[in-house]
Amino acid sequence: MNPTWRSFLETAAGVFDTESSPILLNFGDAAGELQAADGQTILVPLTHLGLLDVSGEDAKSFLHSQFTSDINHLGAGQVQHSGWCTAKGRMQASFLAWRDGERYQLAISADLQEAAQKRLQMFILRSKVKLASLTDSTILLGLAGPLAAGLLADAALPCPDAAMTSLQADGVTVVRLDTQRFLLAVPESAAAVLWAKLSVKARPAGIPAWRWLDIQAGYPLVTLATKEEFVPQMADFEKIGGVSFHKGCYPGQEIVARTQYLGKVKRHLYRLSSPVALSAGDVLHSPDNPDQSCGMVMTAAPSPTGGYEGLGVVQSNYAGNVRLGALTGPEVKAVAVNP
Repeated sequence: MNPTWRSFLETAAGVFDTESSPILLNFGDAAGELQAADGQTILVPLTHLGLLDVSGEDAKSFLHSQFTSDINHLGAGQVQHSGWCTAKGRMQASFLAWRDGERYQLAISADLQEAAQKRLQMFILRSKVKLASLTDSTILLGLAGPLAAGLLADAALPCPDAAMTSLQADGVTVVRLDTQRFLLAVPESAAAVLWAKLSVKARPAGIPAWRWLDIQAGYPLVTLATKEEFVPQMADFEKIGGVSFHKGCYPGQEIVARTQYLGKVKRHLYRLSSPVALSAGDVLHSPDNPDQSCGMVMTAAPSPTGGYEGLGVVQSNYAGNVRLGALTGPEVKAVAVNP
């Protein structure tokens, strides 16, 4: 994490998980920030995400041959969810991908960035492709709520008209994720000034507030805790445009395609609610199926109304009777994200 940016956030009352962790927990009022996420406008430093830049003559064809989405048809101003699988079809990372001219930007869970970059580098071989980390030079901000579009205009930034599209101005990329939620990629040198402009009307909030919004949106981010646990369809990744079944080969493509066409996916993405804390990687069980686990938590956050919420991959047959951590663990309610 950029130390100058971290120091700025700490000066603004930002509280990090630990001295070495990039996870910004809150700005002094965790409960109030969660309440604000549910209907007000919030501004979140997305320190849980890293950013990779992919450039070069063969960048498009290289990414297309590695990722689950159709990078060949990722046009200027378009944004895609994309996955990167092992040869066994298990997702080792997920990305939010967009173009910056002829370059490609990939937002990834920060705890996977270094390993993913090194492994991607191994496959470049003689291709004319360059990989670079932008995590220190580019700051990612999340802006969400009813005033978000107006605040972009106040800051002289463009507002994309449709979800999963982007616009750029003065070195800043604005990605519209959904109706009221935006991701901003900002040069580090301009981040503090932009923060000051946006925080006039948007309440600063920590990563848990943004994760709660991800849960409401049904956005399954692969992190270190869930690396290589799921084929894309288990996380309903194809339903958010993260998988193309009309493209050529990529790692795990045969297994992903076979899973789709044989219709053998028994696990899907569910919204979870629990009276006790949930964490990514927590194993789920069902008394109706005592011989093996029935799922795993992908992401979680405290709920503005109390308790905890999350997204998890759950075996559909047992979603009506789910327990956390053990067959006798706390009961977890599971509701399908895409019934």
